[in-house]
Amino acid sequence: MDDNEAVSELIAARLLSFGGIGFAGRLDPSTDAYHQLRKRGEQALPLIERVLDEGTPAGRAYAATLLKHLDEQAGNAAWERLAGEPGEIRFYSGCISSGFPLAEYARRAIDLPDAPPGLAAPYYDQG
Repeated sequence: MDDNEAVSELIAARLLSFGGIGFAGRLDPSTDAYHQLRKRGEQALPLIERVLDEGTPAGRAYAATLLKHLDEQAGNAAWERLAGEPGEIRFYSGCISSGFPLAEYARRAIDLPDAPPGLAAPYYDQG
């Protein structure tokens, strides 16, 4: 997957997961795309901003997570912005699926910036 494909995948992301999902533990294409852009580091910032502006709620949550990893101040600003946005996120951790309003997810990301994955509402990957 190249960077443009990763951006397209995140813009259309239908779920949020930082690891394998389901019994087989397969990675969703959006999870692969997230890891692709994360590997690019700061070079991916313009691409991440595009996902933040154009993405589905799950895509925007991936983008805010990436921004927080690369630039804490920009990531915090992204979460603040998303705390006022409509939409729902479907989060997967293994076989467990949870639904959250994007705004609630963002507020919890602000309130619990170091929450590890695997909680009822994880906000950041282990990476």
